[in-house]
Amino acid sequence: MHSFKDKKNKNIGWWTQGKTEPGPGDDTVKKAISRVAEPVFLLNMDGRLAAGRGGTITIGDLTEADPWAHPLCAYSPPLPPENLGDPYFKKKHNLRYAYIAGAMANGITSVRMVQEIGRAQMLGFFGAAGLSLDKIEAAIYDIKEHNLPFGFNLIHSPNDPELEAAVVNLYLKHEIRLVSASAYLDLTLPLVYFRVHGIHNDQSGNIVCPNRIIAKVSRVEVAGKFLSPPPEKLLARLVERKMITTQEAALAASIPMAEDLTAEADSGGHTDNRPAITLLPTMLALRDEIAEKYSYTTPLCVGLGGGIATPYSTAAAFAMGAAYILTGSINQSCVEAGTSETVRQMLSEAGQADVTMAPAADMFEMGVKVQVLKRGTMFPFRALKLYDLYSTHKSYESIPEKQRQVLEQDFFRCSFEESWEQTKGFFLKRDPKQIDLAEKDPKHKMALVFRSYLGQSSTWATTGNPLRKMDYQIWCGPAIGAFNEWVKGSFLEKAENRKTVTVAMNLLYGASVVTRTNLLRSYGVTLPAGAGSFSPMDLSEIYRLI
Repeated sequence: MHSFKDKKNKNIGWWTQGKTEPGPGDDTVKKAISRVAEPVFLLNMDGRLAAGRGGTITIGDLTEADPWAHPLCAYSPPLPPENLGDPYFKKKHNLRYAYIAGAMANGITSVRMVQEIGRAQMLGFFGAAGLSLDKIEAAIYDIKEHNLPFGFNLIHSPNDPELEAAVVNLYLKHEIRLVSASAYLDLTLPLVYFRVHGIHNDQSGNIVCPNRIIAKVSRVEVAGKFLSPPPEKLLARLVERKMITTQEAALAASIPMAEDLTAEADSGGHTDNRPAITLLPTMLALRDEIAEKYSYTTPLCVGLGGGIATPYSTAAAFAMGAAYILTGSINQSCVEAGTSETVRQMLSEAGQADVTMAPAADMFEMGVKVQVLKRGTMFPFRALKLYDLYSTHKSYESIPEKQRQVLEQDFFRCSFEESWEQTKGFFLKRDPKQIDLAEKDPKHKMALVFRSYLGQSSTWATTGNPLRKMDYQIWCGPAIGAFNEWVKGSFLEKAENRKTVTVAMNLLYGASVVTRTNLLRSYGVTLPAGAGSFSPMDLSEIYRLI
């Protein structure tokens, strides 16, 4: 039992009882903190910490003695999950909660996941990267028929700019108004075209830009490009190609490429493994600098993704000033994820140290890496071996024979030439000129075959191919381990019980509890042990409490 005896009086005012009497005791205080839709009044009742419910408070001294008044030690206003984050961001995107389910490639962030998140008045991005145009278009039809918040992923494709342009044209055709731009090293013509297409002045002379971008970046120099207006040289090229008018180009010079930017910390997939605690403040400072430089008329919002997997990390993100949070790795272990049951089970058993970096299929020759699961799969080690061989040899034939035998037996499970024929079949449909380049350049041919293994490894995982389990490429960051540790012993420990909205609401509700606890501590009150800790709750119970 907590006592105020032998301590200097630190009362901030008085609480006057209403219909409900105050309740002393640790459990009463903890329950008061957890009722996030109600204010918390912590009182000094004859040296014991108590919680008042209802009533009125007076800051400072009472004008006259009141027998029903008790000294007020600390106070926290209501903080339901919908109050977390930037109100402007939520209003702009028609959301109740400042929460994004990030795009995971190959449709892992599935149509079903985007719809469930949208119904909960959060924002989900369909994982379009790596999918054919036909599959992306089918997802567009499925998602657009419901009047829910949603967006689609647009990934940087330096090795296939025609595909990036085709995806943008598909989005414009179907009036997709919001994209998540990911893995960009620089701005591209298709990306700028998406942003400025249809820009115009309304009747009041205000600039209206129908298409919006939420950029996901980890580097300051890239973030600066997204927060700045589109580059003049790219606008000039669009005008030259008659894709936009000179008037549209002039209007585009006054808007940022992205009104919203996600600071991507240590995440799954493409990542620079940046620490969130240093990355977000840097991005916030950059936002303020650029907003002042260009005198934007609307606010720029900066959110945080990467490593967010518990109420504590969620609360920390909002405490540092994040307009919203973005989750990815933990959603992949949920039942709505477009991946196999085997992968979901593997993810539910992973620890924070069970991830590592491996070469990326889409940017293999550039040496770009992605963060993947290493527990239960040989993929990251085999992928690193392929990149090492590519870096040190001019052709496949120059690789020592013993190593080639290992590749053909364990990696390709066929001869190099058979693997090349399969690779050719892929590029005949996707990008035929790559075949011509490969026939002239043995090193490029080797790269395409190696990339084929890397690309197929993620498909083997999502489809749950039992013959290729040791080659599964599963994108995830250390967040999955933190989440598993937090939910251990609860109903969310089992993969079959993990639903995206349930996970999201537990993070948000828990963050409200953690935030209120920290605020109460700032008054100098010693809270009961375990105050502020939050264990996973059933979704219906959370909705009842809020």
